[in-house]
Amino acid sequence: MSLECTLRTVSANVKYMTEAKDLLKLAAPLAAEVAAGVRKRAADARTAVRLKNGYADPVTTADEWAERELVERILAIRPDDGILGEEGTLVVGTSGVVWVIDPIDGTTNFVYDLPGSAVSIGAEVNGAAIAGVVADLTRGEVFSAAVGGGAFRNDKPIRPSEIAFLDRALIGTGIHPDSTRRQEQAEVLSHLLPRIADLRRLGSCTVEICSVACGRLDGFFDSGLKPWDLSASLLVAKEAGAQVTKLNESPNGLVVCAAPGIHDELLAVVMAAVSER
Repeated sequence: MSLECTLRTVSANVKYMTEAKDLLKLAAPLAAEVAAGVRKRAADARTAVRLKNGYADPVTTADEWAERELVERILAIRPDDGILGEEGTLVVGTSGVVWVIDPIDGTTNFVYDLPGSAVSIGAEVNGAAIAGVVADLTRGEVFSAAVGGGAFRNDKPIRPSEIAFLDRALIGTGIHPDSTRRQEQAEVLSHLLPRIADLRRLGSCTVEICSVACGRLDGFFDSGLKPWDLSASLLVAKEAGAQVTKLNESPNGLVVCAAPGIHDELLAVVMAAVSER
């Protein structure tokens, strides 16, 4: 590569990382403020619940308020950006930046006043997240990352665990609301459970993936997740140093996120179980 090409590449990377940091400066306080607003609305929202998609998949007035608030405040500052939201928002932008938002991930936990729910905001360019924030509603923690800049919890750097053996690992996963998919997941779990130390189901994949990023969980796997489930959280995990495999071509889009010392073994066990179904 010529010196001129090298300099252009370096310049493009610097611009890319600078843009990521600027987007994070918008997303981090916004996620924290909206999370605080959701908490204030919790009591009323829990009495105003509807189900969507024909499943036990609740939506509250707090979900709807949070998505409106996120959309309005992002577009007020960046009117040319696109937005994709879990509760139906689709804004086609012209800037090349698309915000992927989940106003409340883990709404069932939120409705039942259980731990494990979060506001999630990812900013993507060309389909890849370059900035992301996950604001945990229960703990009041804010996980954040910009591409190339590391990952943080309340502005302090985080790293995944240093575990090296799957049989000593604490693994997280999700349960799909559709009964057929649950049966498939149960079959995978029957293969996995004898191979790990224990299993946790926190009820919010964004919280679980960020838990891998900071070492509270050693690994996480699930399938059938949506862009708003993964945009911010997987960036946080990658920037923290976790290893991530996302297989769009596998059944229902398998995602495995784990500490580097167990990632390959966890992936192999889950893939073997999926292939036997």
